[in-house]
Amino acid sequence: MTEARHSLREANRITKMLDAVLGEDRFDRHPVDVARLALEYSKKIAPSGPIHEVLERNIPGCMGALVYSESFPRQWGILYHLDQSPGRRSFTIAHEFGHFILHRELVEEGEAYDGGIYCDENSVLRRAGGGIEKEADAFAAGILMPLHDYRNQIPARERATLDQLGAMANRYGVSLTAAALRWLECTETRALMVVSNEGFAHWARPSRAALKSGRFIRTKDSVYELPAEAVAARREFTEEARFGIEQPSGVWFPEPVVEMCIRSDRYDQEITILHLKSDRTVFQQDGIEEDTFDRFMSYVD
Repeated sequence: MTEARHSLREANRITKMLDAVLGEDRFDRHPVDVARLALEYSKKIAPSGPIHEVLERNIPGCMGALVYSESFPRQWGILYHLDQSPGRRSFTIAHEFGHFILHRELVEEGEAYDGGIYCDENSVLRRAGGGIEKEADAFAAGILMPLHDYRNQIPARERATLDQLGAMANRYGVSLTAAALRWLECTETRALMVVSNEGFAHWARPSRAALKSGRFIRTKDSVYELPAEAVAARREFTEEARFGIEQPSGVWFPEPVVEMCIRSDRYDQEITILHLKSDRTVFQQDGIEEDTFDRFMSYVD
């Protein structure tokens, strides 16, 4: 079993437990209280060395951390950086909880970790880390936004609107970015998300179907300037732009797209969702396996 599958197995185990205790309709009432879950569940599986506290701290350059005591047996704590929105904070805590469930022995014994593991914005917010960071992300997404529930809300063949993604963010108590990234993992449609500022993309993420058809935006180790006709480049954040405007071939790709865009003044960035209008496969890479796909995604980002 790969580590990625191990992450999902552990997330599924907790999800089934919560469904049994709280009911499968639990998200109709409230999101996962992940801080409480981390405290209570860790006591059940590691009574001699559980998570004792989930605290806000000033940890410059990091979104969160899983730390341990100098005493034995190790006692654990989760830290999240100052001034995170409730949605970002929830995913950060879940990410660090994932490190506890999956990696606490590695973190405790590894020479690379001094008193704990500290996770930066790239790993948590963008979900663009590798190795154990990716595994913690998969775990966090799995417990906060279970795949079966997400697809009940937005079917895999449905093109999501920004309003729908906002509703998912509220349902699961996460940020719009986290909800959109989860949707890109769930959908069978060709779509991309682009996060930008001042006319340039900070990062972008395609759905699997978009990537397999050759539609992606490369931002890693390169600068991607938004098309002049893009909403974020024109800075025309209207209701029409939020609901979606049609962009002809040659603006984003050599085929038409429906572009939806909103701006977050709090984080000084724009989020753009691109729906490729046709579901036809433009360029099919046969036999893409999970690890090959993931390596290509890390190159594209």
